[in-house]
Amino acid sequence: MTQRTRERRRKPSTQPTIGLVLTGGGARSAYQVGVLKAMVELLPRARNPFDVIVGTSAGAVAAGVLASEAHHWRRAVAGLESVWANFRVRQVFHVDRLHMLRGGLHWLISLMSGGLVLAPPKALLDNSPLWELLTSSIDWAGVRTSIARGHLRALALCSTSYVTGQSVAFYDGVESIKDWHRAQRLGERTSLTLDHLMASAAIPMLFPPIALGHEYFGDGAMRQLNPLSPAVHLGADRLLIVGVRARRQAGVAVPRQAVTPPSPGQIFGYMLDTLFTDQIYGDLEQLERINQLVQAAPEVAPQLRCVETLMLAPSVDPREIAARHITDMPAGLRALLRVIGARDLSGSQLASYLMFEAGYTRELIALGYRDAMEARDALLKFMAGERPSAAAPSAGVAQAT
Repeated sequence: MTQRTRERRRKPSTQPTIGLVLTGGGARSAYQVGVLKAMVELLPRARNPFDVIVGTSAGAVAAGVLASEAHHWRRAVAGLESVWANFRVRQVFHVDRLHMLRGGLHWLISLMSGGLVLAPPKALLDNSPLWELLTSSIDWAGVRTSIARGHLRALALCSTSYVTGQSVAFYDGVESIKDWHRAQRLGERTSLTLDHLMASAAIPMLFPPIALGHEYFGDGAMRQLNPLSPAVHLGADRLLIVGVRARRQAGVAVPRQAVTPPSPGQIFGYMLDTLFTDQIYGDLEQLERINQLVQAAPEVAPQLRCVETLMLAPSVDPREIAARHITDMPAGLRALLRVIGARDLSGSQLASYLMFEAGYTRELIALGYRDAMEARDALLKFMAGERPSAAAPSAGVAQAT
């Protein structure tokens, strides 16, 4: 049986091609797991409901797991929940006092010697524990199996090239998909590996860049001006996007009565917030304008097509949840945050991205589950191919038609 025949048999042509877009967000990505948990209950069929899966940064982790077990969709989501509900920071990066002290001395000696005695470290944190965790968690051959059996159309993991400055969507998928090249972004077919995932999640300064071929790559959100583009290029005509920032909460968390400038830790948290989220909302607005053009005057741009979207984002600010779990973090990480001025309530924005601790991640999973269940009517209509209503069905949900 040819690949094209498998594509035709996979689903009726009248059914929409649905894409799942998982944004970056560090520890906040536990919220996405809660949404997926709700989707399993809302869509009890065993088959994977997402033809296209695109992940960036921490979202690439869930994307890789889902794609590698798309032929066992419910089991994949259950596995994700098990890992995220029992997370510890030490499973992501080393935070014991010895590693933190060694890293601090390395930076100090390198700075004082001008790099002559010791070269600057590649990153602030050593994320080798995450390598070990994901090595045993994702079967990359399963991605090809899912595609070959018709359970998945394509998977893309997005990274940023430090050489060209381009946003690169590394993908694997059905044979009919072709590479694409646009301004500052491209799609490149490849056999996906853990290196591609770790490159996508290599947050600048925090985690070391990853060599892929003759280039070094870092976090996919850095130059991703059009984060919805890869899913569209891979053939999706409906996109479910799961974000990690409360829609109206984006600033530096400085108390109103404060007269001092924000600390480096607060500013870094703001930078991560901007890195992971701002482009999504901008791209949603652009896509909505294109949809309006296609609907109003299809003859003007016949090559364009309408892509409907539904976005879920936390109804509660993750910073508030993180603030309740500050003391859950290992002593080494708390010390680091204290040094850079992100230890107290005003620094909870940065902590919300680094707090890979079960108490925090379980609350986010519960929040994602609750938000998705509150939006069940909109979700079910969207997944069934029905036209979404103009009004947002609940807090934390945004639509474009």
